[in-house]
Amino acid sequence: MLPSALGLLLLLACFGAARGNLSRDESQPTTSDETVVAGGTVVLKCQVEDPDDSSLQWSNPAQQTLYFGEKRALRDNRIQLERSTPNELTISISDVVLSDEGEYTCSIFTMPVRTAKALVTVLGIPQKPQIFGHEQPIDEEKIARLTCRSSGSKPAAQLRWKKGNKDLKDEGTEVVEDPNGKTFTVSSRVEFRVTKEDNEAEVTCTVDHESLQNSERSTTQKLQVHYKPTAKIEPHPQYPREGEKLQLQCDGQGNPIPQEFLWEKEGSDAPLQLSSDSVLIFPFLNKSDSGTYVCTATSSMGSVVAKYNLDVSDLSQLPTPHVHSTPAPPPGPSQPISHASMATASSFTPAPIQDASPVPSTSSTYHAVIGGVVAVIVFLLLSLLIVLGHYLIRHKGMCIRHGETVTSRHRQNPAEVMCTYLTHEAKGSDDAPDADTAIINAEGGQASGDDKKEYFI
Repeated sequence: MLPSALGLLLLLACFGAARGNLSRDESQPTTSDETVVAGGTVVLKCQVEDPDDSSLQWSNPAQQTLYFGEKRALRDNRIQLERSTPNELTISISDVVLSDEGEYTCSIFTMPVRTAKALVTVLGIPQKPQIFGHEQPIDEEKIARLTCRSSGSKPAAQLRWKKGNKDLKDEGTEVVEDPNGKTFTVSSRVEFRVTKEDNEAEVTCTVDHESLQNSERSTTQKLQVHYKPTAKIEPHPQYPREGEKLQLQCDGQGNPIPQEFLWEKEGSDAPLQLSSDSVLIFPFLNKSDSGTYVCTATSSMGSVVAKYNLDVSDLSQLPTPHVHSTPAPPPGPSQPISHASMATASSFTPAPIQDASPVPSTSSTYHAVIGGVVAVIVFLLLSLLIVLGHYLIRHKGMCIRHGETVTSRHRQNPAEVMCTYLTHEAKGSDDAPDADTAIINAEGGQASGDDKKEYFI
């Protein structure tokens, strides 16, 4: 019988222990850790399977009671009750700040008291990054050194660079703790050599952080690169001719843009023009203007020379301009320049025109106009002489009306007008005895003969 009784006692002991363990598991509250972005809202939930007629309680990292069951214990309007039952106590904290971070405790007052911890992590949002080092223009072929900085991140943020669409490798990252002891300031540096093509290029610094929730925060700045000027001469019109107006435009490019233009003619001692005006004007071209013209464009980065060959000696052919651009010689004592002159050269030579028809010059046009005017005047004079001769042939004599001499255009009453024609064939023919005598008298022009009379009826 003794073994049987011993076995029964062991069985009862095991059952009691199992029942006690089950009781402890069901009365243990459960919680979960939470992560929230600063300014957001965090929800804390505490659950228990067997409350054993006890109430649940939430307290903050400073062990201040927030809620005991349904009762508010701390006067903080950011903390609100979401749900309260015998098996659950859920609260929320809005407008979370960095100081809200820490371990929150859920307790149930059984015998013994059981607790559960919930770690709340608050993420610090990084500020918009700032780029330093671009404030002043950078000369071409020099090294650009830029720094990007962002504060307020927790944990420390990551920074990355781009120039246009190309990634830039940083030269180093520095992380410094902010005075509040919770957030960090991150700085990143990049260095690269700039060229003329980098002028107005966009450099972007982007901050990556888990608090941004798959969005990005970035800053973009444009580079200002100073580079040496270039120049070329453009004629207007493109093919100048003698007698016309010509403008030579010295087109200077660069950063900064050239502000001084010196015009010279090769073979001439004195300069033609020195001013900020890039245009040289010829009001009326002539042969003496032929030659090579030189424009020197100057900026703070140096000088550049452009040349143009003008030939107006042949009026019937279109001149072929030749434009050359070469760097100016190093500045001498009398021409101080803050930077070295151009080290490269450029040229511009328009393609020659094949089988081009000659364009008439202005003087040829004037000659044609004058010849036409003279021809018209001669034609009018000839026409006038013909009309006058015809008039004299038709009206060879005069008419007499009542003893009054009138012209044929004044005839009003033909019956009363008598016209007398003094013709050679009529003179002396009335009194001549024969034809031979009449002809002799007519040729002699005897004035004593009677005039032949004619009456208009």
